[in-house]
Amino acid sequence: MNSVPEDYQLPETDEELLAECEVQVFRATGPGGQSVNTTDSAVRLVHRPTGIVVVCRRERSQLRNKLDCVRRLRGRIAEAQRPVRPRVKTQPSRAAVARRLTSKAKLSAKKVRRRKPSAEE
Repeated sequence: MNSVPEDYQLPETDEELLAECEVQVFRATGPGGQSVNTTDSAVRLVHRPTGIVVVCRRERSQLRNKLDCVRRLRGRIAEAQRPVRPRVKTQPSRAAVARRLTSKAKLSAKKVRRRKPSAEE
């Protein structure tokens, strides 16, 4: 996961966010025939400050793909800025411990019964 600098502020407008990005346009693959082979409608945005890469090739229009990329990029940056909450360790309940111990005892008894009889028996 890419890290976002501590002092980074997400721009208010899409134009400011696009100014921070490297925009790459390429031909989308997949079904679509001649229109896919001739138009560069897929968009890749590389956000320079964070290194986050977003690709969109869903629509036929380059503009709509670019707008979708910006929307996705905003979400990815916001998600990366969200602090990670530390896991709180919990202890198993007494009933859970008792269940585990009884199942282990049953399994142990089953394995003892599986052994070959000794010469004394």
